[in-house]
Amino acid sequence: MQQYFRFIIQSWPLLAFGFVSIFWGNFGQSFFISWYGAPIQDSLGLSAGRYGSLYSLATLASGLLIMTFGGLIDRLPLRYFATAAALGLTAACLVLAFAFHPLMLLLGLFLLRFCGQGLLPHTAQTTMARHFDDDRGKALSVSASGVPVGEVVLPIAAVALIASLGWRGSWGVIALVTLAIYIPLITWLLRRSPIDANQVPATASAKVLARSAGRREMLRDYRFWLALPTVLGGPFMITGIFIHQGFILAEKDWTAAWLATCFIAYGVTHWVAQLVTGILIDRFSAQGVLRVVLIPLMTAVFLLAYVDGHWVAPPFMMLLAMTIGAGSPVGGALWAEVYGTAKLGSIRSLMSSLMIISTAISPIVLGVLIDQDLSLTTIFSRVGWALLVAIVLVQFSYKPQQPKPDQPSPP
Repeated sequence: MQQYFRFIIQSWPLLAFGFVSIFWGNFGQSFFISWYGAPIQDSLGLSAGRYGSLYSLATLASGLLIMTFGGLIDRLPLRYFATAAALGLTAACLVLAFAFHPLMLLLGLFLLRFCGQGLLPHTAQTTMARHFDDDRGKALSVSASGVPVGEVVLPIAAVALIASLGWRGSWGVIALVTLAIYIPLITWLLRRSPIDANQVPATASAKVLARSAGRREMLRDYRFWLALPTVLGGPFMITGIFIHQGFILAEKDWTAAWLATCFIAYGVTHWVAQLVTGILIDRFSAQGVLRVVLIPLMTAVFLLAYVDGHWVAPPFMMLLAMTIGAGSPVGGALWAEVYGTAKLGSIRSLMSSLMIISTAISPIVLGVLIDQDLSLTTIFSRVGWALLVAIVLVQFSYKPQQPKPDQPSPP
């Protein structure tokens, strides 16, 4: 931990920018929005199915558009891009606060997912990966800690705001604090950071730009396709598991209260896994850590499939958290290591889009399997074997070595 303390002291303004941006992005994450589902449905007279359809449509639209707009971080000054994302989040909150029709709700949810789940974390992690080299893993881990902190703090805040101000009033408060706190705070932090936030990253160095690969090169690289199941496997599976947790509870005879208690272990493990992974990335490279990142998830799935008992829930949740906690810093560092940093925003926006789309599809896939009346053992044993195939494929993708900064490794 001394490595982290020294690193944070030396680079705190830029690290704080990344942490705060990811923390603010939690307002667009499913775990936060879920607290508003019931009051929104009651207020607008929506069935659960119709509300879920609007939410899925908004998520898919967000995933598709971030592929285009996320790349602008390579061509716009960081301060302007981050401010634009924050203003988009503010607009989302205001639209939701005044949403009296399903179409307004759809627009608000889209902007919330696009700017909150999408652009703000994309801004933070692209900045960490681009501006840190030897300490890239630790930088990505520190900034990504905004997610587990948000998982602990924000549900309590949501419940308190809804109870005191109603769901509309609470979105108005979020819009206000984004304008009054987040935008001035990131402006102050960027002024104290060692980078020029008013400079266009992609034109900062012609040499860096010339030696960096972009989306086309990545999509033509066979190693990318071998690694893709591992990169998307964690978010895909964990989203499906959480959405259909009712099926798991019934099959394993666990209570909702027991699983909720296990989320404490999940949150702590998530945070610790991120910090440890940051150190491992800086020592062994993201390409090396990528090869083992799905092993905890595969172990969790096989444990769920074949072992019964209430005691299974805590290790199951902790193993899930190990994969999801390691996945964020590994995914953030991998593309910078292999393809350079000048076009990193374009590459990361494509990956963010694929991740969002995969998380929108996964509940459907798992739901179809459940609707076929397959047992939990049958479903998750198949999932476990699929994860094993992904682990085998990734062994033949990127070599576990640290490439030179801003220079893509040869295919």
